Amino acid sequence: MSEEDFEALVADELDALPDEMMAGLENVQFSVEDRPEDGSLSLFGLYHGIALTHREHYGFGELPDLITIYRDPHLAHCHDVDELRDQVHVTLVHEIGHFYGMDDAQLHELGWG
Repeated sequence: MSEEDFEALVADELDALPDEMMAGLENVQFSVEDRPEDGSLSLFGLYHGIALTHREHYGFGELPDLITIYRDPHLAHCHDVDELRDQVHVTLVHEIGHFYGMDDAQLHELGWG
């Protein structure tokens, strides 16, 4: 799948997420990269920022938090477009969960791991 097609798939899955989940996202940027810095194929996404539950103050001039979705791990793991779409959805919910202050154990317990 081309970079453009994968980015479009990620955008479609973002659009499909519930409004309640998206409404609380403030100053968050989404990006798509081929692989994580270490080149591995085991990491589907990464949240980089300060979780909402750990912010003391937040205001003007703050750099945006970043959620990165990695293309190559998704493509290596998924066998067809439907499976790819499902995995991107899970990855987005997982990383957004980190923004809201959930840790990996909580996300796995809820089936978003």
